[in-house]
Amino acid sequence: MQQTKTLQKRKRIALIAHDHKKAEMLEWAIYNKTVLSRHELYGTGTTGKLIEEHLDTPVRKLLSGPLGGDQQIGAMVAEGKLDVIIFFWDPMEALPHDPDIKALLRLGVVWNIPMASNRASADFLLTSPLIHQEYEVILPDYSQYLGRKV
Repeated sequence: MQQTKTLQKRKRIALIAHDHKKAEMLEWAIYNKTVLSRHELYGTGTTGKLIEEHLDTPVRKLLSGPLGGDQQIGAMVAEGKLDVIIFFWDPMEALPHDPDIKALLRLGVVWNIPMASNRASADFLLTSPLIHQEYEVILPDYSQYLGRKV
């Protein structure tokens, strides 16, 4: 039997942006202030601070990505405490915490979390009617993986 999880109308949204993408994230967030303010926002380091200041909307601020913020977001995904990830990452720059970023993106896929990695995908995600409705997420069945012998 398939297991599901209900995402409520008010989504828990993580907002993350690499240094070279912070201005783009901020511009996007300001443009989408009305929609974002209807949800519960989380942000890593400076990104969370900038969004909170410019949107005048509360953002639960976590650590900076390189200091563990990406891992904090990943843990929240694994615990079912986040519904959406919007992560403007910089594909042109290698970062010392690339393994953390890969792990975060992997967890988003593992737990079937809607994710956007650039402005266009974030626009599509935020303008979907599902962003303001309850939504049943089908949870992957990992029972075979968990039951395998090592």
